[in-house]
Amino acid sequence: MRNTLFKMLAALMCALSACANVMPVQDFDLQKMTGKWYMVGFASNAQWFVNHKANMKMSTAMIQSTDGGDIDLSYATLNDDGSCWRMTHLAKKTDTPGRFTFHSQVWDNDNDMRIVDVVYDNYALVHTIKTKDGVSEVLNKLYIRNPEASVDLQQKFTQYSMQTGIHSDNIVIFPKNAECPEA
Repeated sequence: MRNTLFKMLAALMCALSACANVMPVQDFDLQKMTGKWYMVGFASNAQWFVNHKANMKMSTAMIQSTDGGDIDLSYATLNDDGSCWRMTHLAKKTDTPGRFTFHSQVWDNDNDMRIVDVVYDNYALVHTIKTKDGVSEVLNKLYIRNPEASVDLQQKFTQYSMQTGIHSDNIVIFPKNAECPEA
């Protein structure tokens, strides 16, 4: 039992170490990234995600650049009862283009977000390391410009997520969902 636990811990440490070295896409252009995106893919081994993934749905994300080069990031998900769940973050730019950091007031965690692959008029792969109380978790998201994720993009997202240590059962392409009205 102790050997199995040790091996699992060693594998997790290796996965997190590899994720810490994930680099953003070269020649990142924040202006081309701005606008509306559909968050259709989500992947994480975090227990909160494992517990709630069956009830999660596609949402929208609005990305706006600030004058200082930061990102105003707003999410909206239409709930079954017709209400909307909304969340916003101000992600601060770092010295590395395509890498941003922010503290989530909602979840009380620190986030290191990297745009790792993007075709600005089609899709973006976003890799985030969330840290709370010294514990880090990997979270990958697939954003697309329209609510239909091609099979190729779904496969690309799945492959990338598995390369960053996420178990295949914890890689989800969300079902379509109606949008929240503009706030």
